[in-house]
Amino acid sequence: MPVQATHDESGRFTVARAAAGALIRNRAGEVLMVEPTYKAYWDLPGGYIEIGESPSVACRREVREELGIDVALGELLVVDWAPAANEGDKILFIFDGGTLTAEQEDAITLPAAELKSYAYQPVERLAAITPARLSRRIGHAIQAGTTMYLENGEPLPHTRSDAA
Repeated sequence: MPVQATHDESGRFTVARAAAGALIRNRAGEVLMVEPTYKAYWDLPGGYIEIGESPSVACRREVREELGIDVALGELLVVDWAPAANEGDKILFIFDGGTLTAEQEDAITLPAAELKSYAYQPVERLAAITPARLSRRIGHAIQAGTTMYLENGEPLPHTRSDAA
C-alpha cells in the first residue's frame, strides 16, 4: 500500500521534491546522457520520485520509461541537496547504472514527446552541455568510492578534526 504524502501545515518544514538518475557508462568511460525536449540541457536518464516510491524504484521506472530498457542498479553514488529557485527544495540521487550490454543498447527506444536523443558523452564535455551543479554532481558520482553527500553539487568543507 503506498504511503500517503505528508504536508507540513506549519510551513516550518520542507516538502522537498526528490528525483533519481542512473549513471550509465560505456567501456570508454563516457556517460549516457539524454536530451529532453523540455530542457535546454542534457541530463542523466531518470526523473522525479512519485508518492510511495523509493528512490531506487523510481530510478528504474524512469530509465524504463525514458530508454525502454530495464537496468539493474548498483550502489547509491550521490545524494545532493540542491534547491532550485524555480522549483524549491530538491533532493537528488544518482545510482550506479553500470554498463549496458549490446542487446540493451540495441533495444533503446526514446519517448519522442519527452526526449530528442541520447548519446554517450565524454566526461570532459559535461560542463558544456549541463548546468554546472549537475556536471559537478556527475563528476563526484564518477569518482565516488562510497556514497557521497553533496550540497548544490559540492561536498561539504571538511570541518571535523580527526586529530586525537
